[in-house]
Amino acid sequence: MPTYQAPLRDYQFVLNELLNIYERTELKGFDEIDVELADAILQGVADFSTEIMLPLNSSGDVEGCKLVDGNVIAPKGFKEAYQQYVDNGWGTLTCDPEYGGQGLPEAIGVFATEMKTATNMAFAMYPGLTHGAYAAIHAHGSDALKQKYLEKLVTGEWTGTMNLTESHAGTDLALLRTKAIEAGEGQYAISGEKIFISSGDHDLAENIAHLVLARLPDAPAGVKGISLFVVPKFLINEDGSLGDANTLCATGLEHKMGIHGNSTCVMNFDGALGELVGDPHQGLRAMFTMMNQARLGVGVQGLGVSEIAYQNALAYAKDRIQGRGLSGVKAPEMAADPILVHGDVRRMLMSQKSFNEGARAMIGQQALWLDEAERHSDPEKAKMANKLAALFTPIVKGFVTDRGFNACVDAQQVFGGHGYIHEWGMEQFVRDIRISMLYEGTNGVQALDLVGRKILSDKAATLMSWSALVKQLIEENMSNDAMKPYLAGLMDASKDLEKSTQYVAMNAPKNSDILGAASMPYMQILGITALAWMWTRTASIALAALETDTGDREFYQGKLKTAQFYMGYWAVQTRSLRKQIESSSEQLTELDEADF
Repeated sequence: MPTYQAPLRDYQFVLNELLNIYERTELKGFDEIDVELADAILQGVADFSTEIMLPLNSSGDVEGCKLVDGNVIAPKGFKEAYQQYVDNGWGTLTCDPEYGGQGLPEAIGVFATEMKTATNMAFAMYPGLTHGAYAAIHAHGSDALKQKYLEKLVTGEWTGTMNLTESHAGTDLALLRTKAIEAGEGQYAISGEKIFISSGDHDLAENIAHLVLARLPDAPAGVKGISLFVVPKFLINEDGSLGDANTLCATGLEHKMGIHGNSTCVMNFDGALGELVGDPHQGLRAMFTMMNQARLGVGVQGLGVSEIAYQNALAYAKDRIQGRGLSGVKAPEMAADPILVHGDVRRMLMSQKSFNEGARAMIGQQALWLDEAERHSDPEKAKMANKLAALFTPIVKGFVTDRGFNACVDAQQVFGGHGYIHEWGMEQFVRDIRISMLYEGTNGVQALDLVGRKILSDKAATLMSWSALVKQLIEENMSNDAMKPYLAGLMDASKDLEKSTQYVAMNAPKNSDILGAASMPYMQILGITALAWMWTRTASIALAALETDTGDREFYQGKLKTAQFYMGYWAVQTRSLRKQIESSSEQLTELDEADF
């Protein structure tokens, strides 16, 4: 069975040294947290994840969920583990204290999510979707709706889902057919079928709050005619107790590639009673609150599974002996050298390590921007943080999961043939994480959203605001010779990003199809450059720590070596991606159907 060591030291570095969250007193509630509190919480989640969740990961994958007499049964041990999760209060960390939450920053909560995802992605999806449902109702629900649902969702006594997809309507929600008809007393009867509904039914909690997109009879055509409803599995009495079963059910379980321990359901709503969330015909706006929360969570999945895969690949590479080093024998006392001596194995492992640590820093920054958007005392700074978070949402969801999946494949490759065998865990990691590139908007859609909506729609204004932060970092460190290797990589990547942006801005107005052709390599360029930004900041902090001899020299020296590798291996990839955009985008738009 795979093992896992929570990267707690790295969390301390990101939170305390890179993001300085304990000094951000201008953010509401941040004055109530300190290093000791954050460390204790993250240690507690680490213990729960490794001791309770990880042992269920492989068994849950093998057993999967079962549909019995219209009810879904989760794998053995999941129900008991979920009850412990609820009893420990792990779902309350970042929720509003008014409804039983602890009010902690997202910057802390996101790393709790990483550990849970790393140790058991399928299990972690149940509370993950619940948090998304909480966020949507918290942001858009009426006071009565909040009082009815939020406390139960915060504690985890009830779970939540999001019901968007229909068999004929995936990304294109304008095709949605599910109907909602007024049923009196503020309720609506919801009828229709939804597919691919994660956590759609299970036996972990006593009730499930389904957030469902549907159309009212007077709804205009297209996405402007969609409304959002909360539809409980069991109806809720006036006193908050549970009443009769609602007229909805799971009619099937999807037979899928991975995440077998999570129930992916076909849901049928047959006049099921629900209540409106937000205003009529404004459901997409409300659902995007949930989806953007989910997209951050999916990006964390890309990091979390990549991290546990890397840890086990590294351990295997140190232990497995095979062949001799090309430059000579490295372990003469053994029959062969550990495979860690081989250059290609080292390449794969360092690619994973430099990606994981860079992505962790970037996800921490994204979470802090979300905290600033919600909590900053200066409205203008809160507004800018919100724009930056919106800009980087496709990077966190799309780029991180793309490269996280590739990292898992590399980890599997380190194991050789054993990576293909179930008992080692690598093939499960590859199967599980593959979905992260597909759900909550495929990564192609994320890339198109990035270029079309986040870059061109505001004439790259937000991108330029972020670029100003990059230039400021470069200027502040130009006089430090020790920083030159890191600055060079960041500057080169930034130039490629700038030229790619110029290409798209100049050519897309003449041929809008270029947006689609260029969007994926463009997302990769921005993602690589963003991580180069994080690594340059990391290098600056590490050098200062070594100069002042704050201790833990091995940790900081390791950061510098990993940063150097990132610049030499990852940052240089922006050049070929830029050339790809410039040389092939127009060609793709000119091909006829017969050319494929």
